[in-house]
Amino acid sequence: MTIILAIDAGTTGVRTLAVDVNGDVLSSSYKEFTQYFPEPGWVEHDAEEIWNSVQSTMADVVATLSQPVAAIGITNQRETVVVWDRDTSLPLYKALVWQDRRTASRCAELENEGLLPTVRESTGLILDPYFSASKFEWILNNIPTEKNIALGTIDSWLVWKLTGGKVHATDASNASRTMLLNINALEWDKELLGVFGISESCLPEIRASNGDYGSTSNDASCGSGIPIRGIAGDQQASLFGHAAFSIGDAKNTYGTGSFVLMNVGQEPPEPVDGLLSTVAWLLETTNSSTPTYALEGSIFSTGSAVQWLRDGMDIISEASELENLALGCTSTGDVHFIPAFTGLGSPWWDPHARGLLIGITRGTGRAEIARAVIESMVFQTRDVIDAMQLASRHKVQNLRVDGGASVMNLLLQMQADQLQVPVLRSRSKEVTALGVAYLAGLSVGIWDSLTDISNNWSLDVKVFPEKEKTICDADHSRWLQAVERSRNWADSQ
Repeated sequence: MTIILAIDAGTTGVRTLAVDVNGDVLSSSYKEFTQYFPEPGWVEHDAEEIWNSVQSTMADVVATLSQPVAAIGITNQRETVVVWDRDTSLPLYKALVWQDRRTASRCAELENEGLLPTVRESTGLILDPYFSASKFEWILNNIPTEKNIALGTIDSWLVWKLTGGKVHATDASNASRTMLLNINALEWDKELLGVFGISESCLPEIRASNGDYGSTSNDASCGSGIPIRGIAGDQQASLFGHAAFSIGDAKNTYGTGSFVLMNVGQEPPEPVDGLLSTVAWLLETTNSSTPTYALEGSIFSTGSAVQWLRDGMDIISEASELENLALGCTSTGDVHFIPAFTGLGSPWWDPHARGLLIGITRGTGRAEIARAVIESMVFQTRDVIDAMQLASRHKVQNLRVDGGASVMNLLLQMQADQLQVPVLRSRSKEVTALGVAYLAGLSVGIWDSLTDISNNWSLDVKVFPEKEKTICDADHSRWLQAVERSRNWADSQ
């Protein structure tokens, strides 16, 4: 048996894929699920609908296979929380999504009380409603407390459902996004559990990313008895899928936002302003479990800026038009676009920044604005990688990329120029799902080593720097001036 079933439970839908020993996708099925916005800043999902989407897509894929499935891997939207009744296996509230901001005031209150240094030192994160802890607390304060409660992220919810309620577990990469995991000890932090009023008995057991998560029950649409052997949060799974196994290896996923992760080895990094420290994965071998850590930079707006050009400004009618429009000019003419629609993420973490288009003259047209939007993706990525290199004292040798905007060769060339290193686009469009398939396959012996997985990684395009560093640095310096003009705008009234 050499087929791995990879479940990719994202923010807007679920995709299940069948992956073979060569890392090729044999079959896939996708199903969207509903987004709920009950109040401004609130974002919810129906956890049962997510489970039903998993069931549906698994059934579709398994029906196409001519051989049995060796194991299942799960990757998922991180930080989103589910609270359910162990006795009935039914959710007790809608899932609160990672984008949900309803606990912002609670996080600000805790920061004013001086909790931030503890959070930074223990979890590698910052006090922000983005992470799971304050979401758990909010739900617990709004449901009956006499229930036999289980708390988890989407991965642990799916493990519970797949195993028929026999296994309540998560992997270290997902646990590290809850703001409750001590990433040094890889244990739930008792002080933070106390702060948020969470009982450790309600939380999932922390296991290796290629660990044993039980087997599917008779209720699973893929069939019973299939071992679940790989779990990782989506961005960590992408790093693994890119075979970024050496210190200094880095990847960027250009999605609605962008997530830059750098492998920093087996020791947790010191807290760094503007960056997050996270568990990349925890690998189980015969005698021990070994963690790998990553620095992470979260860029809030990249693809969403393209959507704004299309839907808000009518400058393009389809996202695919952006590159050709931008190629209509050779420079922006000193026009810069800061896509701070909801503030700036790493390395600034400025929620009060707002979007800015600056440098406009009578010569500025649609092409210049389009090019400035692409440049904003490039410059934001450089900002994060510059901070990572300074903090880790490791030089990035190349950047592996995936995600929707990575199809633009112009973006890749600009990125290579700004970083002064090659940019490599993966042939596979499903790097995240491949990452968790590889973790599961390592566990059951389909792949024997990380070298086998590295050999599976396949290059589509490799772009080398062409522009002189001094010119690129001058362009970047001008970008930083524009960023400063956008900072603290919403807080300056």
